[in-house]
Amino acid sequence: MKAPRPGAEAPVVPDVFDPRVYANGPPHHRYRVLRDHHPVAWQEEPEVLGWPAGPGFWAVTRHADVVRVLKDPATFSSHLGATQIRDPAPADLPFIRRMMLNQDPPAHGRLRRLVSRAFTPKRVERFEERARERARTLLAEALTRARAGDGTFDVVTTVTDDYALLNLADLLGVPPDDRGLLLHWTRRVIGYQDPDEAAPTAHGPDGAPLDPRSPAMLGDMFDYARTLAAYKRGHPADDILTTLATDAELDAPELEMFFFLLTVAGNDTVRSAAPGGLLALAESPGEYERLRGGAVGAATAVDELLRRHPPVLSFRRTAARDTELAGTPIAAGDKVVVFHASAHHDERVFTDPHRLDLSRSPNPHVAFGEGPHVCLGAHFARLQLRVFYEEVARALPRLRLAAPPHRLVSHFINGLKSLRFEVSA
Repeated sequence: MKAPRPGAEAPVVPDVFDPRVYANGPPHHRYRVLRDHHPVAWQEEPEVLGWPAGPGFWAVTRHADVVRVLKDPATFSSHLGATQIRDPAPADLPFIRRMMLNQDPPAHGRLRRLVSRAFTPKRVERFEERARERARTLLAEALTRARAGDGTFDVVTTVTDDYALLNLADLLGVPPDDRGLLLHWTRRVIGYQDPDEAAPTAHGPDGAPLDPRSPAMLGDMFDYARTLAAYKRGHPADDILTTLATDAELDAPELEMFFFLLTVAGNDTVRSAAPGGLLALAESPGEYERLRGGAVGAATAVDELLRRHPPVLSFRRTAARDTELAGTPIAAGDKVVVFHASAHHDERVFTDPHRLDLSRSPNPHVAFGEGPHVCLGAHFARLQLRVFYEEVARALPRLRLAAPPHRLVSHFINGLKSLRFEVSA
């Protein structure tokens, strides 16, 4: 887009709040307008899809400004209003603030240190062969069924949903018969904006829909977490939940919140990123050939695929004091929302950002965040994604789409509900 002529008015600020805008993918044209003309732009927050209106927020779309916000918790707090665009109900806020994701240093650092004892690289690395065998098996089963049927398969419903779920369940130590619960809870929390995904909406006494993060909607998950933790104390195993359940420094509410965080974030990161990476490869067949031929390693490719398809689209902070960002005054208490997919396509940082370049270096994407809240499970996610793409490259000579992708309606998660490929006979 060309800069406006001297004296010409800047383009109108486009809407990047409405979840329906994302039904066809991240709105890159709108992001470009914001980056070039309104890098910190006020967004209205009207009632949409049955959810009540909010007070509005500042949308941050340039890479440098996104990084600044994420690295400065003293100015841009995760604790004051939590980390989702929609404000939680005031009565729910103290509950939501118990989660590590919604805390600032130093309280955040204490919880992060506790859970990092369980989330060790050594424990994660032991999962590589299990993850590889799982990817290989799921792909082989999907291809066999496709060849016996119409020659197509949906990689989301037959491969990536199960791949992410089963890997996480192994790491957490969730019994096999209970693993479907993790996907159920993830979809309930993540998919609430999507009319196809959302469970029947519960309403509070005031008639407003209940937030899926509220205590009223998480009771069954927390009951399960307490029961499983008690079992792990009597039957310890080499898994994360045993480590957390037997940590004397971690109280019961903190353990429940960790279970919530690990279940949803740990599952949906890979669940969104894996098919998103395949879509990017299908749209760039030359790059897929480079990956298959060994011209670029899968570990390097993972970063570029995360840049092109970050699993998380946005995160919210709240200004703790009056400040300024990209020349825009921001008042204490204002919501400030960073947009990862926009930052990943900022021409000020990434050359030709809409071109997939699996060997891109440097590649300072923020798919796993920045600053104190950088994703604790990033090592586990990278391992799963690397193994998955390696096995796909062995199993599929070509990535040929059989239908357009079906995307999650969400301004938070960059999800794919369906991604169907053709298979050779």
